[in-house]
Amino acid sequence: MSENTQSPRKPRVAVVFGGRSSEHAISVVTAGAVLSAIDRDKYDVLPIGITTDGRWALTADAPERMAIADRKLPDVAELAESEQGGVVLSVDPANREVVLTEPGAVPKALGEVDVVFPMLHGPYGEDGTLQGLLELSGVPYVGAGVLASAVGQDKEYMKRVFVSFGLPVGPYEVIRPREWEQSPAAARKKIVEFAAEHGWPLFVKPARGGSSMGITKVDDLSGLDEAIEEARRHDPKIIVEALLRGREIECGVLEFEDGPRASVPAEIPPVTDHDFYDFEAKYIDSASGIVPAPIGDEATAEVQRLAVAAYEAVSCEGLVRADFFLTEDGDFVINEINTMPGFTPISMYPRMWQESGVSYPELVDRLIQAALTRSTGLR
Repeated sequence: MSENTQSPRKPRVAVVFGGRSSEHAISVVTAGAVLSAIDRDKYDVLPIGITTDGRWALTADAPERMAIADRKLPDVAELAESEQGGVVLSVDPANREVVLTEPGAVPKALGEVDVVFPMLHGPYGEDGTLQGLLELSGVPYVGAGVLASAVGQDKEYMKRVFVSFGLPVGPYEVIRPREWEQSPAAARKKIVEFAAEHGWPLFVKPARGGSSMGITKVDDLSGLDEAIEEARRHDPKIIVEALLRGREIECGVLEFEDGPRASVPAEIPPVTDHDFYDFEAKYIDSASGIVPAPIGDEATAEVQRLAVAAYEAVSCEGLVRADFFLTEDGDFVINEINTMPGFTPISMYPRMWQESGVSYPELVDRLIQAALTRSTGLR
């Protein structure tokens, strides 16, 4: 045997983050935490940031610069190694080479990528768009596929799928872009009639948003127009949900070798300085959940069953965080799922798995390994 035999190269992980959505900064924070946790003895890592205008940039591998500091949110533009040019991923499945192009320079090959860890939240990343690009490129990736990502991002169709699988959802109404454009008065009347049936307050939300951005709790008719305007600033389609009185319970789902399993659940306690668990409470003021949720063994088993059922209903892969209300009657109602939940140091998904016996580095490793064993295309 030759003494010069080379050991096999380590799998190359491209961590893609940032993006064009309003959740850009949270994506950067999440990616920073993941970059800190990836085992560099086991994987080569290539950090790629997407700026708010859509440019793919090679960025510094500097997790310490990707955190929220003094209430200031990070930005890919501050991490990019160049203000011009960009990173290009081939859409040829036979070629996984990543190339850096810059004005006036010969394109530079950055090597092949074996798997992508898409740490994007919201539209243009978590909604199936990036997943579709990776499918065309033939590159495996962490998390849900095109359909599950799209359904998981759109609260209307997510709820429709849940209902079709017999999962309990709360009352809601949807205002589509054309409805609002053709007759704002008719759309507003539709919401008022919904409020007459289900009562105030209501929650007005972007239908395809996340991180609690653009959400307004509306106590009466006087605040409705402003809430609609705020939601439509993030998404031309809005969803209106009735208030569900109860405890907020979350549960994580993770793909293991024998299939998806649920974590211990967490409870989001009522926040005192905010109307609800909004962006500021989640990421700036570091509202902390209770892990595990003190709801008893029977309720814990039920919410774990429902979380896995939601994961299966939407055909998810890799991971999901499922959010529920435990009503005053003792019933669970599913609010939504996140196909790429936050991985910030205070995020509930990794905290729930930590309490379930899966450390942060092991969680990241499991997700990468699961993606490496999956093929792209129909599966």
